[in-house]
Amino acid sequence: MKTALKQYQRIEATGLWRPSPDMQRREVVVSIGEATLTISDFNEQALTHWSLAALERQNPGGFPAIFNPDGDPAETLELAETETTMIEAIDRLQRAIERARPHPGRLRWVTVAGVFAAVAALLLLWLPVALQNHVISVVPDIKRQDIGNTILRRIERVSGRACTSNDAQAALDQLAARTGVRKIVILPAGVQTSLSLPGGIVLLNRALVEDHEDPSVAAGYIIAERARTEAQDPLDDLLDRTGVTTAFRLLTTGELTPEIIDTYTEQVLSELRPSLPDDEVLEVFAQTALPSTPYAYAVDVTGETVLGLIEADPMAGRPLQQVLPDRDWVRLQNICGE
Repeated sequence: MKTALKQYQRIEATGLWRPSPDMQRREVVVSIGEATLTISDFNEQALTHWSLAALERQNPGGFPAIFNPDGDPAETLELAETETTMIEAIDRLQRAIERARPHPGRLRWVTVAGVFAAVAALLLLWLPVALQNHVISVVPDIKRQDIGNTILRRIERVSGRACTSNDAQAALDQLAARTGVRKIVILPAGVQTSLSLPGGIVLLNRALVEDHEDPSVAAGYIIAERARTEAQDPLDDLLDRTGVTTAFRLLTTGELTPEIIDTYTEQVLSELRPSLPDDEVLEVFAQTALPSTPYAYAVDVTGETVLGLIEADPMAGRPLQQVLPDRDWVRLQNICGE
Protein backbone atom coordinates (compact mmCIF):
# COMPACT_ATOMS: atom_id res chain seq x y z
CA MET A 1 0.00 0.00 0.00
CA LYS A 2 2.88 2.39 0.75
CA THR A 3 4.16 1.83 -2.78
CA ALA A 4 0.78 2.79 -4.23
CA LEU A 5 0.60 5.95 -2.09
CA LYS A 6 4.08 7.02 -3.10
CA GLN A 7 3.21 6.50 -6.75
CA TYR A 8 0.21 8.87 -6.57
CA GLN A 9 1.41 11.50 -4.08
CA ARG A 10 2.22 14.08 -6.81
CA ILE A 11 -1.06 13.72 -8.72
CA GLU A 12 -3.35 16.73 -8.77
CA ALA A 13 -6.69 17.40 -10.45
CA THR A 14 -9.34 20.05 -10.60
CA GLY A 15 -12.88 19.40 -9.48
CA LEU A 16 -16.05 20.93 -8.15
CA TRP A 17 -16.50 20.86 -4.39
CA ARG A 18 -19.65 21.68 -2.46
CA PRO A 19 -19.49 21.59 1.36
CA SER A 20 -23.29 21.40 1.71
CA PRO A 21 -26.39 21.32 -0.51
CA ASP A 22 -27.26 24.94 0.21
CA MET A 23 -23.90 26.25 -0.99
CA GLN A 24 -22.58 26.82 -4.48
CA ARG A 25 -20.10 24.43 -5.98
CA ARG A 26 -16.62 25.88 -6.31
CA GLU A 27 -13.68 24.87 -8.38
CA VAL A 28 -10.88 23.34 -6.30
CA VAL A 29 -7.56 21.57 -6.59
CA VAL A 30 -7.54 17.95 -5.46
CA SER A 31 -4.33 16.18 -4.37
CA ILE A 32 -3.51 12.89 -2.73
CA GLY A 33 -1.56 12.84 0.49
CA GLU A 34 -0.66 10.30 3.18
CA ALA A 35 -3.91 8.30 3.12
CA THR A 36 -5.93 11.48 2.64
CA LEU A 37 -7.51 13.42 -0.17
CA THR A 38 -6.77 17.16 0.20
CA ILE A 39 -9.13 19.73 -1.31
CA SER A 40 -7.56 23.18 -1.71
CA ASP A 41 -8.34 26.49 -3.36
CA PHE A 42 -6.14 27.91 -6.10
CA ASN A 43 -4.10 29.77 -3.50
CA GLU A 44 -3.01 26.36 -2.13
CA GLN A 45 -5.10 26.94 0.99
CA ALA A 46 -6.46 23.60 2.23
CA LEU A 47 -10.23 23.65 2.50
CA THR A 48 -10.75 20.11 3.84
CA HIS A 49 -9.17 16.72 4.15
CA TRP A 50 -10.96 13.46 3.39
CA SER A 51 -9.75 10.09 4.52
CA LEU A 52 -9.21 7.81 1.55
CA ALA A 53 -10.38 4.85 3.68
CA ALA A 54 -13.68 6.65 4.36
CA LEU A 55 -14.27 7.95 0.84
CA GLU A 56 -17.39 6.86 -1.02
CA ARG A 57 -18.27 7.17 -4.69
CA GLN A 58 -21.95 7.86 -5.20
CA ASN A 59 -22.08 6.82 -8.86
CA PRO A 60 -19.59 3.98 -9.57
CA GLY A 61 -18.89 3.95 -13.32
CA GLY A 62 -20.77 7.22 -13.90
CA PHE A 63 -19.44 10.66 -14.77
CA PRO A 64 -18.75 13.12 -13.50
CA ALA A 65 -17.47 10.94 -10.67
CA ILE A 66 -19.09 12.12 -7.45
CA PHE A 67 -17.38 11.43 -4.12
CA ASN A 68 -18.34 12.18 -0.56
CA PRO A 69 -16.95 11.45 2.92
CA ASP A 70 -18.32 8.30 4.49
CA GLY A 71 -21.60 9.09 6.23
CA ASP A 72 -21.94 12.62 4.79
CA PRO A 73 -23.45 12.47 1.29
CA ALA A 74 -24.27 16.20 1.46
CA GLU A 75 -20.63 17.21 0.99
CA THR A 76 -19.53 16.27 -2.52
CA LEU A 77 -16.61 16.40 -4.87
CA GLU A 78 -17.12 16.06 -8.62
CA LEU A 79 -14.32 14.96 -10.92
CA ALA A 80 -14.83 15.21 -14.64
CA GLU A 81 -14.27 12.24 -16.94
CA THR A 82 -11.09 13.90 -18.17
CA GLU A 83 -9.53 13.50 -14.71
CA THR A 84 -9.06 9.77 -15.28
CA THR A 85 -5.64 9.64 -13.61
CA MET A 86 -7.00 10.99 -10.33
CA ILE A 87 -10.13 8.84 -10.45
CA GLU A 88 -8.07 5.69 -11.12
CA ALA A 89 -5.66 6.66 -8.36
CA ILE A 90 -8.51 7.00 -5.85
CA ASP A 91 -9.98 3.66 -6.91
CA ARG A 92 -6.66 1.87 -6.69
CA LEU A 93 -5.74 3.34 -3.33
CA GLN A 94 -9.14 2.47 -1.90
CA ARG A 95 -8.69 -1.13 -3.04
CA ALA A 96 -5.26 -1.22 -1.42
CA ILE A 97 -6.67 0.18 1.80
CA GLU A 98 -9.52 -2.34 1.73
CA ARG A 99 -7.10 -5.23 1.33
CA ALA A 100 -4.95 -3.96 4.19
CA ARG A 101 -7.74 -3.38 6.70
CA PRO A 102 -9.00 -6.23 8.94
CA HIS A 103 -12.18 -8.00 7.86
CA PRO A 104 -14.19 -8.91 10.96
CA GLY A 105 -16.83 -10.69 8.90
CA ARG A 106 -14.27 -12.86 7.19
CA LEU A 107 -12.49 -13.51 10.48
CA ARG A 108 -15.83 -14.38 12.05
CA TRP A 109 -16.54 -16.81 9.22
CA VAL A 110 -13.13 -18.43 9.61
CA THR A 111 -13.67 -18.68 13.37
CA VAL A 112 -17.11 -20.22 12.97
CA ALA A 113 -15.78 -22.64 10.36
CA GLY A 114 -12.92 -23.59 12.68
CA VAL A 115 -15.26 -24.19 15.58
CA PHE A 116 -17.58 -26.24 13.37
CA ALA A 117 -14.65 -28.31 12.13
CA ALA A 118 -13.45 -28.89 15.69
CA VAL A 119 -16.91 -29.96 16.82
CA ALA A 120 -17.29 -32.24 13.80
CA ALA A 121 -13.90 -33.81 14.47
CA LEU A 122 -14.80 -34.25 18.13
CA LEU A 123 -18.04 -35.97 17.23
CA LEU A 124 -16.38 -38.21 14.67
CA LEU A 125 -13.60 -39.22 17.05
CA TRP A 126 -15.34 -39.14 20.42
CA LEU A 127 -18.91 -40.16 19.67
CA PRO A 128 -18.18 -43.66 18.30
CA VAL A 129 -15.93 -44.43 21.28
CA ALA A 130 -18.46 -43.03 23.74
CA LEU A 131 -21.29 -44.98 22.10
CA GLN A 132 -19.29 -48.20 22.15
CA ASN A 133 -18.30 -47.76 25.79
CA HIS A 134 -21.91 -47.07 26.70
CA VAL A 135 -23.14 -50.19 24.89
CA ILE A 136 -20.55 -52.35 26.63
CA SER A 137 -21.63 -50.97 30.00
CA VAL A 138 -25.37 -51.54 29.51
CA VAL A 139 -25.55 -54.91 27.72
CA PRO A 140 -26.70 -57.39 30.43
CA ASP A 141 -24.98 -60.72 31.08
CA ILE A 142 -27.88 -62.71 29.68
CA LYS A 143 -27.56 -60.83 26.38
CA ARG A 144 -23.81 -61.35 26.32
CA GLN A 145 -24.38 -65.08 26.77
CA ASP A 146 -26.89 -65.04 23.93
CA ILE A 147 -24.36 -63.29 21.67
CA GLY A 148 -21.64 -65.74 22.68
CA ASN A 149 -23.88 -68.74 21.94
CA THR A 150 -24.81 -67.26 18.56
CA ILE A 151 -21.11 -66.89 17.67
CA LEU A 152 -20.46 -70.42 18.90
CA ARG A 153 -23.17 -71.85 16.62
CA ARG A 154 -21.60 -69.99 13.70
CA ILE A 155 -18.15 -71.37 14.55
CA GLU A 156 -19.58 -74.90 14.77
CA ARG A 157 -20.49 -74.65 11.08
CA VAL A 158 -16.73 -74.56 10.44
CA SER A 159 -15.35 -76.62 13.31
CA GLY A 160 -18.03 -79.24 13.69
CA ARG A 161 -20.28 -79.53 16.71
CA ALA A 162 -18.80 -78.99 20.13
CA CYS A 163 -17.63 -82.15 21.85
CA THR A 164 -20.03 -83.42 24.50
CA SER A 165 -20.12 -86.37 26.84
CA ASN A 166 -22.28 -87.11 29.85
CA ASP A 167 -19.29 -88.57 31.70
CA ALA A 168 -17.01 -85.65 30.88
CA GLN A 169 -19.41 -82.76 31.44
CA ALA A 170 -18.87 -82.74 35.20
CA ALA A 171 -15.10 -82.58 34.66
CA LEU A 172 -15.57 -79.73 32.20
CA ASP A 173 -17.64 -77.85 34.78
CA GLN A 174 -14.95 -78.48 37.41
CA LEU A 175 -12.28 -77.09 35.09
CA ALA A 176 -14.38 -73.98 34.47
CA ALA A 177 -14.86 -73.44 38.19
CA ARG A 178 -11.15 -74.02 38.88
CA THR A 179 -10.08 -71.47 36.28
CA GLY A 180 -12.78 -68.90 37.05
CA VAL A 181 -14.78 -68.89 33.82
CA ARG A 182 -18.48 -69.49 33.28
CA LYS A 183 -18.34 -72.06 30.50
CA ILE A 184 -15.73 -74.09 28.62
CA VAL A 185 -16.43 -75.58 25.20
CA ILE A 186 -14.15 -78.13 23.52
CA LEU A 187 -14.19 -77.97 19.71
CA PRO A 188 -12.88 -80.65 17.34
CA ALA A 189 -11.40 -78.02 14.97
CA GLY A 190 -11.81 -74.42 13.85
CA VAL A 191 -10.17 -72.71 16.82
CA GLN A 192 -6.38 -72.77 16.60
CA THR A 193 -5.85 -72.97 20.37
CA SER A 194 -8.33 -70.99 22.48
CA LEU A 195 -10.80 -68.16 22.12
CA SER A 196 -12.94 -66.03 24.45
CA LEU A 197 -16.50 -65.19 23.46
CA PRO A 198 -18.92 -62.72 25.03
CA GLY A 199 -20.82 -64.17 27.96
CA GLY A 200 -17.88 -65.85 29.70
CA ILE A 201 -17.44 -68.66 27.12
CA VAL A 202 -13.96 -70.02 26.48
CA LEU A 203 -13.36 -72.27 23.48
CA LEU A 204 -10.52 -74.81 23.47
CA ASN A 205 -9.20 -76.89 20.61
CA ARG A 206 -9.44 -80.60 21.44
CA ALA A 207 -5.65 -80.89 21.16
CA LEU A 208 -5.22 -78.96 24.39
CA VAL A 209 -6.88 -81.76 26.37
CA GLU A 210 -5.94 -84.75 24.23
CA ASP A 211 -2.24 -84.06 23.66
CA HIS A 212 -1.18 -83.14 27.19
CA GLU A 213 -1.06 -85.33 30.25
CA ASP A 214 -1.06 -82.36 32.60
CA PRO A 215 -4.42 -80.52 32.89
CA SER A 216 -2.41 -77.44 33.89
CA VAL A 217 -1.74 -76.86 30.18
CA ALA A 218 -5.42 -76.54 29.25
CA ALA A 219 -5.98 -74.55 32.44
CA GLY A 220 -3.12 -72.24 31.42
CA TYR A 221 -4.74 -71.48 28.07
CA ILE A 222 -7.98 -70.66 29.86
CA ILE A 223 -6.09 -68.36 32.24
CA ALA A 224 -4.48 -66.63 29.26
CA GLU A 225 -7.94 -66.05 27.80
CA ARG A 226 -9.08 -64.61 31.11
CA ALA A 227 -6.17 -62.19 31.01
CA ARG A 228 -7.10 -61.16 27.46
CA THR A 229 -10.70 -60.66 28.54
CA GLU A 230 -9.59 -58.41 31.37
CA ALA A 231 -7.46 -56.43 28.91
CA GLN A 232 -10.34 -56.15 26.42
CA ASP A 233 -13.93 -57.30 26.79
CA PRO A 234 -14.78 -59.77 23.98
CA LEU A 235 -17.89 -57.72 23.23
CA ASP A 236 -15.68 -54.65 22.89
CA ASP A 237 -13.47 -56.59 20.46
CA LEU A 238 -16.53 -57.54 18.42
CA LEU A 239 -17.66 -53.91 18.20
CA ASP A 240 -14.13 -52.79 17.31
CA ARG A 241 -14.07 -55.18 14.39
CA THR A 242 -17.57 -54.53 13.05
CA GLY A 243 -17.94 -50.77 13.49
CA VAL A 244 -20.08 -48.14 15.17
CA THR A 245 -23.22 -49.23 13.31
CA THR A 246 -23.03 -52.55 15.16
CA ALA A 247 -22.93 -50.73 18.49
CA PHE A 248 -25.89 -48.59 17.48
CA ARG A 249 -27.87 -51.63 16.31
CA LEU A 250 -27.13 -53.52 19.51
CA LEU A 251 -28.17 -50.53 21.62
CA THR A 252 -31.41 -49.90 19.75
CA THR A 253 -32.57 -53.41 18.81
CA GLY A 254 -30.55 -55.71 21.06
CA GLU A 255 -29.75 -57.90 18.03
CA LEU A 256 -26.82 -58.56 15.72
CA THR A 257 -27.30 -59.52 12.08
CA PRO A 258 -25.90 -62.80 10.66
CA GLU A 259 -23.56 -60.68 8.52
CA ILE A 260 -22.07 -59.05 11.62
CA ILE A 261 -21.57 -62.44 13.28
CA ASP A 262 -19.98 -63.84 10.11
CA THR A 263 -17.59 -60.90 9.80
CA TYR A 264 -16.44 -61.22 13.38
CA THR A 265 -16.14 -65.02 13.26
CA GLU A 266 -14.09 -65.03 10.06
CA GLN A 267 -11.64 -62.56 11.53
CA VAL A 268 -11.05 -64.13 14.94
CA LEU A 269 -10.71 -67.66 13.59
CA SER A 270 -8.06 -66.62 11.08
CA GLU A 271 -5.87 -64.69 13.51
CA LEU A 272 -3.42 -65.69 16.21
CA ARG A 273 -4.46 -64.76 19.70
CA PRO A 274 -3.01 -61.41 20.79
CA SER A 275 -0.05 -61.52 23.15
CA LEU A 276 -0.08 -59.74 26.49
CA PRO A 277 2.64 -58.46 28.81
CA ASP A 278 3.87 -61.26 31.07
CA ASP A 279 2.91 -59.42 34.25
CA GLU A 280 -0.75 -59.22 33.19
CA VAL A 281 -0.89 -62.94 32.49
CA LEU A 282 1.04 -63.87 35.62
CA GLU A 283 -1.35 -61.82 37.76
CA VAL A 284 -4.28 -64.04 36.72
CA PHE A 285 -2.23 -67.21 37.27
CA ALA A 286 -1.46 -65.96 40.78
CA GLN A 287 -5.12 -65.17 41.46
CA THR A 288 -6.14 -68.73 40.61
CA ALA A 289 -3.08 -70.36 42.24
CA LEU A 290 -2.16 -72.13 38.99
CA PRO A 291 1.35 -72.63 37.64
CA SER A 292 2.30 -70.77 34.48
CA THR A 293 5.24 -72.99 33.51
CA PRO A 294 3.24 -75.87 31.90
CA TYR A 295 1.36 -73.36 29.77
CA ALA A 296 4.57 -71.57 28.83
CA TYR A 297 6.26 -74.75 27.56
CA ALA A 298 3.10 -75.67 25.63
CA VAL A 299 3.31 -72.31 23.86
CA ASP A 300 7.04 -72.67 23.15
CA VAL A 301 8.68 -75.98 23.86
CA THR A 302 12.11 -74.32 23.94
CA GLY A 303 10.97 -71.79 26.55
CA GLU A 304 12.91 -69.01 24.85
CA THR A 305 9.98 -66.74 23.97
CA VAL A 306 8.14 -67.37 27.24
CA LEU A 307 11.04 -67.14 29.65
CA GLY A 308 9.26 -64.52 31.75
CA LEU A 309 6.33 -66.88 32.38
CA ILE A 310 8.72 -69.61 33.46
CA GLU A 311 11.08 -67.62 35.65
CA ALA A 312 8.30 -65.64 37.36
CA ASP A 313 5.90 -68.56 37.81
CA PRO A 314 3.83 -67.47 40.85
CA MET A 315 3.51 -71.07 42.05
CA ALA A 316 7.18 -71.99 41.76
CA GLY A 317 8.26 -73.78 44.96
CA ARG A 318 4.75 -73.75 46.40
CA PRO A 319 2.43 -76.68 47.00
CA LEU A 320 0.02 -77.06 44.07
CA GLN A 321 -3.66 -77.79 44.31
CA GLN A 322 -4.71 -80.46 41.83
CA VAL A 323 -6.41 -78.95 38.77
CA LEU A 324 -8.55 -82.07 38.22
CA PRO A 325 -8.50 -85.57 39.67
CA ASP A 326 -6.79 -87.99 37.29
CA ARG A 327 -10.00 -89.90 36.61
CA ASP A 328 -11.85 -86.72 35.64
CA TRP A 329 -8.97 -85.55 33.46
CA VAL A 330 -8.97 -88.84 31.58
CA ARG A 331 -12.69 -88.51 30.98
CA LEU A 332 -12.19 -84.99 29.70
CA GLN A 333 -9.45 -86.15 27.37
CA ASN A 334 -11.94 -88.51 25.77
CA ILE A 335 -14.73 -85.96 25.40
CA CYS A 336 -14.34 -85.77 21.62
CA GLY A 337 -13.73 -89.48 21.13
CA GLU A 338 -16.92 -91.02 22.42
